[in-house]
Amino acid sequence: MTATISRKTYSPWATFAVCGIASYISTLDMSIVNVAFFEIHKSFLQDSAATISWVVTAYSILFGSLLIVSGRMADQIGRKKFFLTGTATFLLGSLVCAVSGTMGLLIAGRAIQGVGGAMMAPASTGLLLGAFPQEKRGQVMAWTGSIGALGVASGPTLGAFFVSTFGWRSAFWINVPICLVTIVLALRVTNESETQKGSRPDFLAAVFLTLAVASLVWGISRSEDYGWGHSTVLELFAVALVLGGLVAWRSFAHHDPLLPAQLFKEKTFTIGNISTMLYAAAFSGNILNNVLFQRTIWQFSATKAGWFSVLSPITVAVTSMIIGRKMAGIGYRRLLVSGPLIMSATVAGSILFLDADPTPWFPFLPLMFLLGIGLGATFPPQSAVTILRLPQQRFALGGAINNTFRQVGSAIGVALVVTVQSRTGGLEGFRNGWKVAICFALLSAGVSLFQPGKAQQT
Repeated sequence: MTATISRKTYSPWATFAVCGIASYISTLDMSIVNVAFFEIHKSFLQDSAATISWVVTAYSILFGSLLIVSGRMADQIGRKKFFLTGTATFLLGSLVCAVSGTMGLLIAGRAIQGVGGAMMAPASTGLLLGAFPQEKRGQVMAWTGSIGALGVASGPTLGAFFVSTFGWRSAFWINVPICLVTIVLALRVTNESETQKGSRPDFLAAVFLTLAVASLVWGISRSEDYGWGHSTVLELFAVALVLGGLVAWRSFAHHDPLLPAQLFKEKTFTIGNISTMLYAAAFSGNILNNVLFQRTIWQFSATKAGWFSVLSPITVAVTSMIIGRKMAGIGYRRLLVSGPLIMSATVAGSILFLDADPTPWFPFLPLMFLLGIGLGATFPPQSAVTILRLPQQRFALGGAINNTFRQVGSAIGVALVVTVQSRTGGLEGFRNGWKVAICFALLSAGVSLFQPGKAQQT
């Protein structure tokens, strides 16, 4: 049964602006703390680097694992109402982070931010796609995905500015006015969606998924201290496997599953999500590796590291806008294979040409330019291809599942890079981190070879 909502007429581009802001800030917070890593460590010297890495991964885990159940609830409760609640929750988490006096409270604040982001993202996707006609949805989804990618890519630059000027807490304070503006705009210029009545989604599966991802990331992090064959690490991996299996089982057994098995019968959807997860691991791991390389090996200040990271997000933004218009004609498979290959080649260039001697102008900046092209060619089709063949009432859920795969990949990529850096140390540790990113990017390209060459909307 569907509840009908009386609505005013608003420009779809006003909705696009609101959803673009939400997409930007929810993904910005995935990477903005990377550049503040050292400054946070100075404030909490009693905590290890592995513990502080949870400031990054706690957000990714909660954000990723709750997206799907949030997508279902947004469809049932109303996307506008759910979006506003999520934005307010994100604002609360930002405040907790900004005033935190202990590492535990900081990680808790990041977890609250993750919950808020998980509510905002699928609701905004549903609002956005519901505001545009069918022929515009692929392009608009690609542009919104590009804005989100720009948020992740520009995190180091903006983080450097705020950290060096106002301290690391300012990276969280800045969210407060942005969230308030977003709430006001959403109240004024967006329509409520028609609510889809039905049973409650499988919250237990959402809990299992959260714990499975947390166990996997925790196991990777613990391998830094204990080694991959230690009983603690193996037990955490076993817990992740069992809980992941329970999620898969409930997808078939539950009357209203968290992950509807029928969605994965659509080839473009399944392959797109797998390639998204692998590419996110490469992307997030590489960003962290680049920032820490500049801060550690080249001894750059936060400001200098930020300035020398700005070229990549600018290139991502320009490339994404171009690709968003042309991707259907170029072909999704071509882009989803060539983009990760460009990234692999660029990261390989970092291994070959970057050493302890700071050389940011050449070859570092040309490498960042090429990296931006690769990212800009990949993010739009990844965001678009997974929802092209889904019915409209599944938009929020489909976008949520895609974001879940992305966040799980990000958490795994960050955990692996931090682990290999710490185990090896020095310049060689960063080269090993880049090798991890290359492997994930190549796997993403390989999986995308099985994507249909011309994906069409339903």
